[in-house]
Amino acid sequence: MDTALSPNILADGLLWYVVFLFSTTLHEAAHAFAAMKMGDYTAYHGGQVTLNPIPHVQREPFGLVLVPILSFLLGGWMMGWASAPYDPNWALRYPKRSAIMSLAGPAANLLLVILSAAFIRLGIAYEVFTAPQSITFTHATEAVAEGTWTHVATMLSVFFSLNILLFAFNLLPVPPLDGSGALPLAMSEELGQKYMTLLHRSGFAIFGLFLAWKLFGYVYSPIHLIAINLLYPGLNYH
Repeated sequence: MDTALSPNILADGLLWYVVFLFSTTLHEAAHAFAAMKMGDYTAYHGGQVTLNPIPHVQREPFGLVLVPILSFLLGGWMMGWASAPYDPNWALRYPKRSAIMSLAGPAANLLLVILSAAFIRLGIAYEVFTAPQSITFTHATEAVAEGTWTHVATMLSVFFSLNILLFAFNLLPVPPLDGSGALPLAMSEELGQKYMTLLHRSGFAIFGLFLAWKLFGYVYSPIHLIAINLLYPGLNYH
C-alpha cells in the first residue's frame, strides 16, 4: 500500500493543514485588522479582517492550498504563504503605522505560541501530558496514555513549533518579510518615508526571500530550543 495515502499519513496531513491554515489566517487577519484600525481599509474591503479562511484562500489559493499539500506529501511538513492587501500610498505617508501593521502578523503567531504553551502546561498539571525524552517539531509534548490525548498532544506540538517558525521567519529584517516593514519604527518619519519608498522597488523581494531562506536554518533551531527550555524550565534540553 502506498504510505503516502495511508490513513495515518492522511490524518497527520489533515492535522497539519488545520493548524497551518488557522495560524496563517490569524496572521493575515491581524495585519488587516491593524491596518483598518490605523486608517487603511484596503484589506477590510477585501474581506481579510476575518478568521474565516475562505477569503484568504480565495486571495492566495496556490500558497494556502496547493503548496502546503504538496510540501507535506513530498517532504512531510508544510510550507506556504498568504497576503493581506494594503494601500502603498498609505504606507508611504504613515511609515510608523505601516510598521505596526507589519508587526501585527508575527504578534498573532507569538500569541498562538503562548496559548499552545499554556495548554501544554495545563495538561502537565492535570497529568495528561508529560515532557518527552527528545523534542521534534511535532513532538514538543506527549500524552501520558495512548488515545485521544495523543492526537491533542501532536496538535499542540505543531501549533507551538509552527507558530515559532512563522513568528521568527517573518521577523527576519529582509523584504518582503514583516521584519523589514517594521524597521521604520526605529526611524524618523522622514527617514521612514524614504526607506518605504526604497522598499517598494521591484527586485528586492526575490533577493530577500532567497537570503531569508539561507539564513533561517541558522535562526530557527536555537529559537525553538530556547522556547522548549522556557516551556520545560530546569530540564535543559540540548
